[in-house]
Amino acid sequence: MGDPKVGGKAETMKMLTITKIGRKLAVLGFVASISAATVQAADYKIEEVVNGLDSPWAQAFLPNGDILVTELSGQLRVIRNNKLVATPVAGVPESLYAGQGGLMDVVLHPDYANNQLIYLSLSVGTLEANTLRVVRARFTGEALADVQTVFEAAPKRDTAVHYGARMAFMADKTLLITNGDGFDYREEAQDLTNHYGAIVRVTDTGKVPADNPFVGKAPAQPEIWSYGHRNPQSILVDPKTGAVFETEHGPRGGDELNLIEPGKNYGWPKATYGLDYSGARISPYTEYEGTTQPTAYWAPSIALSGATLYRGTQFPEWEGDIFVTSLLFNNVERVDMNGTQAGDREKLFGEVGDRVRNIATGPDGALYMLTEGDDGKMWRVSAE
Repeated sequence: MGDPKVGGKAETMKMLTITKIGRKLAVLGFVASISAATVQAADYKIEEVVNGLDSPWAQAFLPNGDILVTELSGQLRVIRNNKLVATPVAGVPESLYAGQGGLMDVVLHPDYANNQLIYLSLSVGTLEANTLRVVRARFTGEALADVQTVFEAAPKRDTAVHYGARMAFMADKTLLITNGDGFDYREEAQDLTNHYGAIVRVTDTGKVPADNPFVGKAPAQPEIWSYGHRNPQSILVDPKTGAVFETEHGPRGGDELNLIEPGKNYGWPKATYGLDYSGARISPYTEYEGTTQPTAYWAPSIALSGATLYRGTQFPEWEGDIFVTSLLFNNVERVDMNGTQAGDREKLFGEVGDRVRNIATGPDGALYMLTEGDDGKMWRVSAE
């Protein structure tokens, strides 16, 4: 499955600076229809912001400068003034911490400055019957209040893996949520009567938007926005253009970067560039009529996880590019984007030496990475 859980905790904190200046790196790996090249890397500095996190999974930046971090084991933490607040946020709903499940993504409501609403994704239930749930709550600064369920994937399954669980708000304040195929239920990703392997779209309160592509087309689930996904590990909405991208964790090969459009079928498992973990073919097709090809794919797999689309001020040469984390190679790959077209790739930030779970663009224009382990860390990548 390529994405095991890591547990444990340490509570020490320190600051560490690693500097890389003027590096020239070869672009490695395969991008569909794009040849490899050598590019000049930007000058950057990496600082360890905090350590002592327990399997950190996602981060969100508050207007007051605080950073929220989810720990897969179930805690929501606050980083304040480059220090980890010792006491976790109170009132976080209980999650099923098993397999790849637990407390996963966190995003802010677009009007957070006025309503203090945050959204969390988590696995719930038992090993025999579990699913993905999204809740919203008001964050008081120390606790969550008024917790409400916004979405729950159906039906439940008996596998605690492949939840997807990433979220992003669109410009119209509707919420996109990724759902994985449950690993053992991959064929269900082609069935519109369930949420397996689908990206869903709901309002900020959990209602079905009237313009969703499968509204009124029963028995299709009306929340579905796109389908045919395996384990979507990020969902990105470009704040400049509104384009939606998704990264997808494949089996042996077949990691994907997709441009997501409503109603489209992204192929899994009818069409894939990956092999099963046994080495057997999953499908004889890499393309199939009625399915959409990825914008880029990786073969062999790099075990994609989190991603960010860079719109910041510190690295103008990276403007509009997509950064994806590799759980397999403990680094990040930058995909050189020309609008919605993927170009060459560059490997970066491998000097941190740990599995990079997520990467996000901060309001200061720096990149913030989360690395796993029983002493998980947050790193800040800024211009030199």
